[in-house]
Amino acid sequence: MKADPEAAIMHKCRELILLLNIHLNHFPKHEKYGLCQTIRNCVYGVLGLIVECQKRYHNKTSLTKLDVQHEQLRAFVNLAFEMGYFSYHSNKRARSEAETLRRYTAVSVLINELGAMIGGWVRSLRLIPQPE
Repeated sequence: MKADPEAAIMHKCRELILLLNIHLNHFPKHEKYGLCQTIRNCVYGVLGLIVECQKRYHNKTSLTKLDVQHEQLRAFVNLAFEMGYFSYHSNKRARSEAETLRRYTAVSVLINELGAMIGGWVRSLRLIPQPE
């Protein structure tokens, strides 16, 4: 029995949301309504677009939006890492460099896996002839 790839994408996105929310809760207070909220909105947007793509018959445009939203998420998470926000715990800079890198890597791996799944979904649609 073959697993449903769309269900796997949904599961991966929910896994990412759960992990990201744990880390975002520790970001500095001054970013609560800044980059932290932007990342949250972006990842929720990715989830919303996955649902939209699953429900639309013609979803090439929706998949393009999903791909763009995913890349925005990647850029925002990379920016948060570069600004040192993954080293915060309870709103204070308290993590070691190794722990900071571990937290960022865990999130990045999920983002990369989700991106690969989205890319596969896009490629699979290119192989199916679209009705005119």
